[in-house]
Amino acid sequence: MADRYIEVSLVKRDVTCTARLLDDRAPITCAGVWNSLPLAGDVYHAKYARNEIYALFPPFAQNEPPLENPTITPIPGDLCYFTFAGAELGTKAYGYDREVRAGTTLVDLALFYERNNLLLNGDVGWVPGIVWGQVVDGLETMAEACNDLWRSGAAGESLSFRRA
Repeated sequence: MADRYIEVSLVKRDVTCTARLLDDRAPITCAGVWNSLPLAGDVYHAKYARNEIYALFPPFAQNEPPLENPTITPIPGDLCYFTFAGAELGTKAYGYDREVRAGTTLVDLALFYERNNLLLNGDVGWVPGIVWGQVVDGLETMAEACNDLWRSGAAGESLSFRRA
């Protein structure tokens, strides 16, 4: 199979990076994401994992992927896929209690932009993610925009995933 690429963008900041799908390591996850593109949603900056931005989506794959190519220590440029029950995220501590409801399932698509990340949540413990893509171009500019998002705020900003 030929390599497949996507663009990951912070829309309002007009910053885009390019990532290669890791079809050889996470084929089921890659297929689910690829077949659902384009996707875009409100962006959040992580509170616990450190150098991560992400957007939340209703489930979009025909079946949720298994935990393929898992990590709890994502590196700069990793794209990760997480699945959460709404009850796990529907508290004010996470900052999106209005959008998240108990009884729902959410998919979290994340970009890690710097090192020293650890997927450990004080409420639930280890939170392994599926590494399904790796940024191959534009990470430095994206990291600068992510740091600005952390310092200036995410209100009004969207995270977009589309085929390159």
